[in-house]
Amino acid sequence: MNLAVKISLLASGLFLLSGMLIGILKYQRMLTRETHTAPIYVDFAHRASFLYSFAMLVIAKLLEYSPYSERVQLGAAGIVLLFLALTVAGYLAHGLMEDTDNLFRRRTFTTTWYMYMLIAGEIGGLSVIIWGFIRTQFIG
Repeated sequence: MNLAVKISLLASGLFLLSGMLIGILKYQRMLTRETHTAPIYVDFAHRASFLYSFAMLVIAKLLEYSPYSERVQLGAAGIVLLFLALTVAGYLAHGLMEDTDNLFRRRTFTTTWYMYMLIAGEIGGLSVIIWGFIRTQFIG
């Protein structure tokens, strides 16, 4: 198993664990807030962590069939992982601060340029990974 696959599997487990830990925070907020609901961005962080856990598991499996060098695999998986992790961290930060219920209400660096970078990075990195799978499994 190469390093890109190992990192992707580790990230999958860490996202799963973070989802569970954020779930504790979510539960605590539901118990103590007057509305008995968690802040919306705590909820987003909780759900995203679980979803990203499975996304990284799929990436790890696809990487097992990659024809690319370890460096290319690390770059492609790393850029996807970076943006997924930053997204959960951002959701959690806004959830803890309870400073908004909609980040896109105001145009900021995050809602414009960061989103463009996230889109390019996540789709670009995953496209490289999927193309590698296609090359080895369907094209030969």
